[in-house]
Amino acid sequence: MAKKRGKRTLEHYQIRGSDKIVEVGDCVLMRPPDKDMEPFVAKIEKIEADAGNKVKVRVRWYYRPEESVGGRRQFHGEKELFLSDHYDTCTAEAIEGKCIVHTFKNYTRLESVGADDYFCRFEYKAATGGFSPDRVAVYCKCEMPYNPDVLMVQCEGCRDWFHAKCMGLSTEEIKKIERFFCPDCCEDKKMPKKTSPKEKHSARSRTPSARRGD
Repeated sequence: MAKKRGKRTLEHYQIRGSDKIVEVGDCVLMRPPDKDMEPFVAKIEKIEADAGNKVKVRVRWYYRPEESVGGRRQFHGEKELFLSDHYDTCTAEAIEGKCIVHTFKNYTRLESVGADDYFCRFEYKAATGGFSPDRVAVYCKCEMPYNPDVLMVQCEGCRDWFHAKCMGLSTEEIKKIERFFCPDCCEDKKMPKKTSPKEKHSARSRTPSARRGD
């Protein structure tokens, strides 16, 4: 009698109906139960085939801000995700495509953001709603963390970063300004600096999210 075959660990999997190959460590878009929902985003931890050659993947889920306990906050980027401690085993046929989840620093350096580009700066504990790190640098007079989707300007005097909107400046006004000084430094000199803020520049800190009802 032939010995029954067990599970086999696979090095890669070809996405159904595609020529794209995914491997352990890749980030993928998973088909949601409702076609009107956005695809789920997950990181592949393991790929296995059973005796019937059906392939399953062990995944670690990314959460969108609105799926977290605190909900989406003003400083959360449109393409921001949280790497959670929530794992599942799913059929590999649920994989719709590949995506890239960048580090926060690498994401801010992208010249253009594609549909499949995301970023992550926090890990999220799904059971408790906790974040790691539990504090993050803040900027501007509003003391909010950096949102890469929101234009900021750097003061030539104190070197702090400020939201253009908080300074009462429109995008068109910023294009015409040669130098910017914040109100505390000098109100009659203005110049935007349109590069991304670095956390070493006079950054303070605060918790990244609050529980609902806070």
